[in-house]
Amino acid sequence: MTKRLRYRDWRWQALWWHYFFLLWSTIDAQTRYSIPEELKQGSVVGNLAKDLGLGLSDVFDRKLRVASEAGEQYFGVDAGKGELVVNDRIDREALCGQSASCVLPLQIVTENPLQLHRIEVEIRDINDNSPIFLTDERYLKIAESTATGIRFPLETAQDQDVAFCLCC
Repeated sequence: MTKRLRYRDWRWQALWWHYFFLLWSTIDAQTRYSIPEELKQGSVVGNLAKDLGLGLSDVFDRKLRVASEAGEQYFGVDAGKGELVVNDRIDREALCGQSASCVLPLQIVTENPLQLHRIEVEIRDINDNSPIFLTDERYLKIAESTATGIRFPLETAQDQDVAFCLCC
């Protein structure tokens, strides 16, 4: 009875290693791109074919496509060039809120044989929001005898873009 348990344990272990190496060859290393927010539709993010080691014929024959983990399809593949392109404008503040980093995880899928490539696209902030003061006007009474070069403090302005840069 002890021999059977050991034989059964060995069989399960061999089966586990078989599936481990099978999946290991299916999922490749991770690639990361970085783009500014608000890029126009059709803007190129990166050359997927080159970065994943695929030829241009492989892009079409193996049906290279993007599967977004965020639900919305912000990116697509230009099958003619093998490039990752922007499908729609991305507003970093709407997508990631007050988070210091904004990264969109994507799965790139190729068929025949099936391969999954995990990539990440970091959305960098651009200064697209004007600062907002609590009051529209501020009056300062400055005497003529005031020394040259003196500074007068103003109230603090609120700016969504600056909130992200303070953490960097």
